[in-house]
Amino acid sequence: MKIAVEGCAHGELEIIYETIKFIEDAEDIKVDLLICCGDFQSTRNQQDLRCMAIPNKYYNLGSFYQYYNGEKKAPILTIFIGGNHEASNYLQELPYGGWVAPNIYYLGYCGVINVNGIRIGGISGIYKGNDYFKGRYEIIPYDNNSIRSVYHIRQVDIFRLKQLSSNIDIFLSHEWPAGVCEYGNVVSLNKIKPFLRKDIESGKLGNKPCEELLKDLKPTYWFSAHLHCKFAALISHKDKKVTKFLALDKCLPKRKFLQIFDVPHSDKKKIKLSYDLEWLTVLFLSNHLLHVKNSSIFMPGPTSNERWQFTPTEEEKKIVLSKLNGDLLIPENFTKTAPFQNEITKEMATQLPKLYRNSQTTHFCKRLGISDPLEIVLTKYDQQNSVLSGSDLTGNWSDMESDMDVDSSENLINCTSMKSIILPDPINSSSEVNVTDEQLRCFESLAGSSDCMGQDNYEKSMEKVNKSDGFQGPVDSPTAKKFKRRNGSIYCNND
Repeated sequence: MKIAVEGCAHGELEIIYETIKFIEDAEDIKVDLLICCGDFQSTRNQQDLRCMAIPNKYYNLGSFYQYYNGEKKAPILTIFIGGNHEASNYLQELPYGGWVAPNIYYLGYCGVINVNGIRIGGISGIYKGNDYFKGRYEIIPYDNNSIRSVYHIRQVDIFRLKQLSSNIDIFLSHEWPAGVCEYGNVVSLNKIKPFLRKDIESGKLGNKPCEELLKDLKPTYWFSAHLHCKFAALISHKDKKVTKFLALDKCLPKRKFLQIFDVPHSDKKKIKLSYDLEWLTVLFLSNHLLHVKNSSIFMPGPTSNERWQFTPTEEEKKIVLSKLNGDLLIPENFTKTAPFQNEITKEMATQLPKLYRNSQTTHFCKRLGISDPLEIVLTKYDQQNSVLSGSDLTGNWSDMESDMDVDSSENLINCTSMKSIILPDPINSSSEVNVTDEQLRCFESLAGSSDCMGQDNYEKSMEKVNKSDGFQGPVDSPTAKKFKRRNGSIYCNND
């Protein structure tokens, strides 16, 4: 199975798909699956833009809305996690994952699925200590705090993922796990991102909870984004297992934003997504730990008087499997919830959207017998005749700066043309060796041989994309020129 991995998408879906198509034609290959490591920006309409923690200058729809409203369909099965630049109101509808558009699947706050025998897990968002122990309490209208806390990871997500015992083949996080830079070429990283040197030297760079997951889960591959650069590392665990880590850049010309891997898989049938039985069982067993208040709660431990280990037994997995009638195939049940972009009036565009109940989540929770955190919050506010009609945001949003979007330097990095590569079988390979300097150089060489396309090829794809009909351009940005995308200001030099 050929898998394309994208760093930060930032709403540039058309560019990403066109880039993959160019590679397929040039290399005579077929990519089966696309994985995006956050900042996906699944904005359905202009209202969704008002639920993103970004400055007004980045209020740009991108192209996702065309896939949501059916104008286009994703040509490749796409899986993504959330980052810190997301339409959080939409992703709140799918806490356990689901289809945000036909053929585009969100993994939820955290989750694990199976793709033809390959086990893929991930966690959305970024880490902030102030919100780590809180519940999922956020609701529209977001204030200056909740518009950010809504995409901050929670302890319950890490706790649940730590219950997994079976091998994870691929794991995704938006932020890098803390300490991962120690296992790669840190000298090169300091040259590319010199402003990270202080955090690297002080040990503050990266996500501490993700570091815990890395040590516990020991996946074969771990992919991240967020810091807007390409970086490879090999992490040797105490039991001699090895994790191949790769971070990728954001979707811009001459940036290393895409990588293709050839991963052997056991099932030669049509590529389909399936639920992971162990993960579903963990969700079922730990449902009582769900917390939806703006207060701290702590997970049970060895000294508590309640169950604190939720790694499921075979009998518990059988019980959960029976709830699904033995069918783990993820249904292709995408449902429209918010208005299409062409249904948004000028007046509506300046208002907040509603928070919608998504039938995918309702159906999933009913089958599994678990709670929907958004449903609990909505029910509470429905009873209080609260703020679900969509009033304007409060506060000075034009001055808002997003959470750490590390890319202070817009220096363009030359990259080679892309080629597909074959890496060891993530399912059958033992990988029980110590990481040597030679192995790390070898992995860096492999990772470096499959970069994003160069400037000329990128612009050829852009030329084709810009000729597509129906794109509305950025909100309140009449000065935007030819490149009407989220990062248009970088190309047009309007500053």
